[in-house]
Amino acid sequence: MSAISSSNRGAASAADIERARAAKFRGRKRVNYVALTLSLAAMAFGLVWLLWILFETARLGLGGITWAALTEMTPAPNEPGGLANAMLGSLMMVLAATFIATPIGIMAGVYLVEYGTRGWLGNVTRFVNDILLSAPSIVIGLFVYAVVVARFKQFSGWAGVAALALIVIPVVIRTTDNMLALVPSALREAAYALGAPKWKVIISITLRAARAGVVTGVLLAVARISGETAPLLFTALNNQFFTADLSEPMASLPVTIFKFAMSPYENWQQLAWAGVALITIAVLGLNILARVLTRAKI
Repeated sequence: MSAISSSNRGAASAADIERARAAKFRGRKRVNYVALTLSLAAMAFGLVWLLWILFETARLGLGGITWAALTEMTPAPNEPGGLANAMLGSLMMVLAATFIATPIGIMAGVYLVEYGTRGWLGNVTRFVNDILLSAPSIVIGLFVYAVVVARFKQFSGWAGVAALALIVIPVVIRTTDNMLALVPSALREAAYALGAPKWKVIISITLRAARAGVVTGVLLAVARISGETAPLLFTALNNQFFTADLSEPMASLPVTIFKFAMSPYENWQQLAWAGVALITIAVLGLNILARVLTRAKI
């Protein structure tokens, strides 16, 4: 009898455990369903606004992208013209800022991973870089205005380049830092075991293994500065005429869009939407290219 009762109690306890497991599974399933529903709702909310923005940009801007808009200078009110000087100014300043900031950002990122892992300087550099990464672009523009424009008493393309470079540097540093940290230590150790010096290991092994991620960071930084307006308002200002001299005030596409969109003139507003479409196409292209490079195998 005692054996039978013990067997019954064991079966009952096993059944209770199974019911508790089933209840816990159902609870987890409900939590997962709620979390998945909220995630899909958040994604749908973001996609609705993105698609709406792209639709309005295409509807109002693509029609204004004509040969005249791409080849003629910014016009006077109610006069024919285009965005050629603004496009050239933006291209020159973005390329110059990228050319200056990219080596600085990559070398700083290499230092943080390869040399500054244990020292106080690496921690301070990361902290300052995080502050710069989250700083509003208008603050950077005001800083360059006070340091460069006010001191030399002249707006210039070079001041705009300096402001854009200060935006690019922290993005490249963070990306390089993260990508190099993902490179397995075994690769470095194997190279050291073969007698390779540290600089050779960094150039030939570490950076080569992380090149896709580093290039992606550079492209994302370029996409960010392509549409920056506030820093250029305080530094490069604007120029209605064609100029390739970075020592003079220079037109840029974001500033021209801001100026034309705020005006009451229909031709300026149409050119502003055309400029918005051009920047949107360029930024989307850079982001797609960055995604493609991210998928490349290290």
